[in-house]
Amino acid sequence: MTPAIKIARNLFLLCCCIAAVSFTFKNTITAKAEKDKILVFSKTNGYRHESIETGIEAIKKLGAANNFDVDATEDSTYLNDANFKKYKAVVFLCTTGTVLGKPEEQALQNYIHNGGGFVGVHAATDCEYDFAWYDKMIGANFLSHPRQQEAKLIVVDNTHASTKHLPATWVRKDEWYNFKNMNPDVKVLIKIDETSYEGGKNGDNHPMAWYQQFEGGRVFYTELGHTIESYSEQNYLQHLLGGIKYAMGKK
Repeated sequence: MTPAIKIARNLFLLCCCIAAVSFTFKNTITAKAEKDKILVFSKTNGYRHESIETGIEAIKKLGAANNFDVDATEDSTYLNDANFKKYKAVVFLCTTGTVLGKPEEQALQNYIHNGGGFVGVHAATDCEYDFAWYDKMIGANFLSHPRQQEAKLIVVDNTHASTKHLPATWVRKDEWYNFKNMNPDVKVLIKIDETSYEGGKNGDNHPMAWYQQFEGGRVFYTELGHTIESYSEQNYLQHLLGGIKYAMGKK
């Protein structure tokens, strides 16, 4: 082999090594840049909350500030096994009525059974009444509500990511749900003081936010979030963010 050929071969091998290192480096950077992602689902088949669009934008801002991406859809067929694999958690934001078909119901069950996270916001308890598994998973069904008014919320567990920033008694205005078919297995985070407002029907045990480990997944629900103003309220946004982080499996 002539010296010229040896030089050419060595240069070729050097170029191959550089290309391989460059490819590996780029792939490493890309992998590190990938963010966790959540899905916001806000389909309604009944009353539609005016706060939904504001809520979606607020959750996207929370994601941008806390290093996770947010997709949003009202297409129930998007909720399938393949798409669920993309997400650390799914948020049902003020969903109402029957919003899932049988394939989507099964996909949601599969997602939870595979360790997925679920966040229900406000009217998420006002949907899927004929889907018994969903009712047990989310923790209760909507019964009724009085007029919007100020009330006292009592934080009964201040160790959770969604409540540790809150005062022991949190006074705020919202639309306060009464519930039926409450799952006794949920771990209550916040209760409402029915003596502080008119129209409560659950008595001394009237939960407003809770969480649970459910059939392999993580579930968080907050009744709060009816009003547009909620999504510019820092205590509420931090409460919601803590619930999302819990559902995502973040400590």
